Amino acid sequence: MVFGGSRGIGAAIAKRLASDGYRVALTYVSRPDKADQVVAEIKAQGGEAIAIRADSADPEAIHKAVSETVDRFGSIGVAVVNAGVLRIATIDAVSLEDLDLTLNVNVRGVFLAIQATLARMNDGGRIITIGSNTAVRTGTVGGSAYAMSKAAVAAMVKGVALDVATRGITVNNVQPGPIDTDMTALMIAGLKDVIPLKRVGQPEDIAGLVSYLASAESGFMTGASLTIDGGFVL
Repeated sequence: MVFGGSRGIGAAIAKRLASDGYRVALTYVSRPDKADQVVAEIKAQGGEAIAIRADSADPEAIHKAVSETVDRFGSIGVAVVNAGVLRIATIDAVSLEDLDLTLNVNVRGVFLAIQATLARMNDGGRIITIGSNTAVRTGTVGGSAYAMSKAAVAAMVKGVALDVATRGITVNNVQPGPIDTDMTALMIAGLKDVIPLKRVGQPEDIAGLVSYLASAESGFMTGASLTIDGGFVL
């Protein structure tokens, strides 16, 4: 299951997991056309996928999405919590509305998605959150609220990993740096030259790491936050 799987990193993850043999349920909020396109691409490659409208700021919608996934596929073995919002403003200009939205989706929504999924997840499953390298390096003026939310996710993962370790479930956090998506298009144009690997990341770079974390090979890793940003935070 991929929360926030219709565009960018989430879409790449959904397609990669489908190519790995998983049946994929993905959620979306505002772009059913993009979600349907991802589902169509997965089906065209012989995979199984469904798209479910679910706002990650809405606890009821999260639970309904999990229930619909289980009703369709019978169980959840891997959950990727990718849904997130990005609001950039200096501290004096952050509105209460944007602050609440950031915390509701990026922190509370992640917590509730994990909570709802774990109640229906097989032992030995995988929880993977998509955080940000801003948890360790803010990197831009106006990023305080977003960085705070992603640092909270990194801390959350450590605690949840301990809570579910006896079930053999691993919980890990992926922290991308500058990735070429529609959400970051206006921010990353000038970053290529300051990234040591001299390129901006692609959604498929993140999907590859998620694929590993979803696999049996990663079974002894839990509670980790893995930064993948071309060396940007070094």
